[in-house]
Amino acid sequence: MIPTLILFGLVFGRWWRSALIAAAIGWPILLLATGTVAAGADLIGAAGLAIANAGAGVAIHQGALWSLRRYRQARQGHDLGKGRPSHAGDGHPGN
Repeated sequence: MIPTLILFGLVFGRWWRSALIAAAIGWPILLLATGTVAAGADLIGAAGLAIANAGAGVAIHQGALWSLRRYRQARQGHDLGKGRPSHAGDGHPGN
């Protein structure tokens, strides 16, 4: 259960809201269909665990996206800085 839902969150983490809703609905339905859990309070617990496990995968996915965006912004800012004339000694304070 845990690796399956973490992988689900990793793959569909771009659409995190839909992924969490699908995990909360889909996992209990799968458990009911396979006869693993009977209808009742256990399904609510299964839905909660599905959200938590898929949420871990989503968090990893979103963290990777955030890191990639930060890296690209840093590279873009660094590349734009190349070839610019130096302002050393032009009378501006702080140079």
